[in-house]
Amino acid sequence: MKSWLQKYSLPPAAQLFARVDWTLLGLVTLLACIGMLTLYSAADKNMLLLRSQIIPFFLGIIAMISIAQIPTHHLLRVAPMIYGVTCVLLIAVLVIGVTVKGAPRWISLGVIRFQPSELMKLSMPLMLAWFLQQNKLPPNFKTLLICLAIAIIPIFLVLIEPDLGTSIMISLSAISVIILAGMHWGYIVGGLMAIITLMPVAWTFMHQYQKNRVLTFLNPENDPLGTGYHIIQSKIAIGSGGFSGKGWLNGSQGHLHFLPEHTTDFIFSLYGEEFGFVGALGLIMLFILITLRSLAISQLAQSDFAKLLSGSLALSFFLSMVVNIAMVSGLLPVVGVPLPLMSRGGTSMLMWMCFFGMIMSLKNETR
Repeated sequence: MKSWLQKYSLPPAAQLFARVDWTLLGLVTLLACIGMLTLYSAADKNMLLLRSQIIPFFLGIIAMISIAQIPTHHLLRVAPMIYGVTCVLLIAVLVIGVTVKGAPRWISLGVIRFQPSELMKLSMPLMLAWFLQQNKLPPNFKTLLICLAIAIIPIFLVLIEPDLGTSIMISLSAISVIILAGMHWGYIVGGLMAIITLMPVAWTFMHQYQKNRVLTFLNPENDPLGTGYHIIQSKIAIGSGGFSGKGWLNGSQGHLHFLPEHTTDFIFSLYGEEFGFVGALGLIMLFILITLRSLAISQLAQSDFAKLLSGSLALSFFLSMVVNIAMVSGLLPVVGVPLPLMSRGGTSMLMWMCFFGMIMSLKNETR
């Protein structure tokens, strides 16, 4: 009985915090604090809205430290279960989901609501890393087909919610795992050619608002008060920040409500207006430092599963930043991808903190 208690008891405080990567925790906390300061400005000093972000952040810190204690082989064991449960939740969204802004993307548990599609950003790399580590790497054509089947089901379920932005990010997370597994470049080129060939077919299945986003990307000035309004106001906000910005709490585009969705998808535009080119460059460098630290940890991992999982999580974080900033700058169509750890959203905040908790748990494997 005593040995059982010793085996499953919590580690002492010193051992608990020794498992935390303090460099990564510090960088992530700094980014989240910058996000909350920006959100406070975007919300016109609304403490209730800020509290809805602070609480998930502190819960995320607890989740990060807790997940960092989990040995890698336990993550490997539960990967298929997490993937299966998330797929069931995605199906439940289509049946009993709460509709917000015209799309049933949420499940309500009374006190809280959450988006299962955010969970899939974590479940997808977990499942693919679990499957690929059982096979010879680099993967052959048969293995790639099975990976495609694993990925296509949840991507389709998210796409029909509809949630194009999240489905794109889940697709990118799946692709990053497969590329890290050593997929031959011939398959990559062939896949890109297939995507380009199927674009006319995909266009016919897109919702009208999604088509409008693509057309607006090509020529936003064609409808400046309609579909092009978001991106035009976003570029005005970023450009008006100049070199050093207007100062915190002094962004006119957001405070005067010219900039839509300035607490979520377009929070970088408000940040650029208030902190200018210098602040935007510093923020991008912070994202890069977090990514590099995560990749450095992944390089030390001993197993294929740990390397694939930690590397893909780091790349997913980086790609989310790239897509969001390119989107609000007019370099990509507006597809509704939030900025990690900065855009408002409790589920998203918790998921990113869990991401980094898993990366830290893989650091423990290297010991």
